[in-house]
Amino acid sequence: MDLQSIKNRFNIIGNAPALNHALNTAVQVAATDLTVLIVGESGVGKEVFSQIIHALSPRKHSPFIAVNCGAIPEGTIDSELFGHEKGSFTSAHKQRTGKFEQAHGGTLFLDEIGDMSLPAQSKVLRALQENLITRVGSDKDIKVDVRVLAATNKDLKKEIEAGRFREDLYHRLSVILIHVPPLRERKEDIPLLLDKFLEDIAQESGSVKKKVSKEAIERLKELPWTGNIRELRNVVERLVILGEQTISLEDVKKYADY
Repeated sequence: MDLQSIKNRFNIIGNAPALNHALNTAVQVAATDLTVLIVGESGVGKEVFSQIIHALSPRKHSPFIAVNCGAIPEGTIDSELFGHEKGSFTSAHKQRTGKFEQAHGGTLFLDEIGDMSLPAQSKVLRALQENLITRVGSDKDIKVDVRVLAATNKDLKKEIEAGRFREDLYHRLSVILIHVPPLRERKEDIPLLLDKFLEDIAQESGSVKKKVSKEAIERLKELPWTGNIRELRNVVERLVILGEQTISLEDVKKYADY
């Protein structure tokens, strides 16, 4: 499958060299069973890259299980990832399979892995090294066949220096490293994204698609976009609601400028 077909399939807009490099890496590694660490700021689309790798892999007909490690309460992460036996703790009224077992034969995506506690990191490392997990409240090892993809918006090397992330786990995860570029590194894609969002918003609202002046586009390209594509979409929605029929430089200064 060529790169443009992949972009169309996964609704990826842009032709910046940094974006194309990241996509090419994802395509190349998809056919393997290697672990992949996807790094990038919040809002750049790291989970989309994990979905691309899974969809183009030999595991594509098996489960794709995504876990936001930062959203799991500290006391329940073991149960969430590895499952538990009935009666293993107060609220364990029945046996439960964890995400590793649910992803058996397929792909497990560990999003925001930089937020995972050190004890949980140790157990994930064991699962990666030995393909074994143990449910909470059990002493029985369970064999799992899972490809792990991980993502983070943190600098894991700094987290290692600070003692918050295991160096051995980092090296186990980052066999292949994919950097998804922030919007400020692909500003040439902003006009394409802008046009796409204007079209989507017009279709969703049943209204006429708004136009944008050249001066407004140039101003939008100069903004820092710390929230990346997610922020751009929010700004476009604001401009559509509050701006003129042709969004002007003044509209951008009023409703989008920092």
